[in-house]
Amino acid sequence: MASHTLPHRLSIYLDLIRWNRPAGSYLLLWPTLSALWFAAGGFPGWHLLVVFVLGTFLMRSAGCAVNDVADRDFDRHVKRTAQRPVTSGLIRGREALGVGAVLAFAAFLLVLSTNLATVAWSVVALAVSIFYPFTKRFFSMPQAVLGVAFSFGIPMAFAAVQGQVPAFAWWLLLGNLFWVLAYDTEYAMVDRDDDLKIGIRTSAITLGRFDVAGVMAFYAIYLGSWALLGLQAGRGPAYLAGIALAGGIAAWHFTLIRTRTREGCFRAFRLNHWVGFVVFAGLVADLALT
Repeated sequence: MASHTLPHRLSIYLDLIRWNRPAGSYLLLWPTLSALWFAAGGFPGWHLLVVFVLGTFLMRSAGCAVNDVADRDFDRHVKRTAQRPVTSGLIRGREALGVGAVLAFAAFLLVLSTNLATVAWSVVALAVSIFYPFTKRFFSMPQAVLGVAFSFGIPMAFAAVQGQVPAFAWWLLLGNLFWVLAYDTEYAMVDRDDDLKIGIRTSAITLGRFDVAGVMAFYAIYLGSWALLGLQAGRGPAYLAGIALAGGIAAWHFTLIRTRTREGCFRAFRLNHWVGFVVFAGLVADLALT
């Protein structure tokens, strides 16, 4: 049968891991790279750069597979997710988990080329990533758990560079968590009507009519905390310019989400990686100039 041919199977796997929708990987990548540059005081070396770039894409892909299996009974009731491979029956849950396991193992092999501290923290990161999809069933703000999962590249980066995770790294993680809350609340606003019907808990539902205000407050906390942490680390005008530009992007997102349309909220989420990119670019420029 054509459905069993290798090219067709590969296309299903690529759809499963969102190969043609890399925005989620970028959301993981920019804070992780920022942490690498902070930890190293500049370029961290090609080895660590390759490990963390490839590892980020592999783990995000593995997370997509796990998430789709965990949410398959919910996704069929949501317009945006009803045609995902697991939900639509193109691939069985066990096979999807196998794909995720292979990708996670490949990422783990990359981590093994660093040091013991990074390996240890990678196990914690994996546990949080697996736990996150199930929090939608009982936790009113599951996006906070996602925030931890999507920020764990930060302590891992410090561990890889310095062999330890200083308090500064955890403060960066906490600040970044609020950025995740901002963009994933925008994402949750897209599906709010469907989520209310099926009983999933999200930050968009919990915040209710204060959702837009909440998103903007999350942006402000993220950018304000990273600005202060950058100043504490001796960063200067170029870094702060990146923070300011990110603030401008966040302000533009307000114009996209204030009317709460599906299209506007999804566009704001999809383009959110530019917020992280300009912060990272400002950091790289600042370190290069000092």
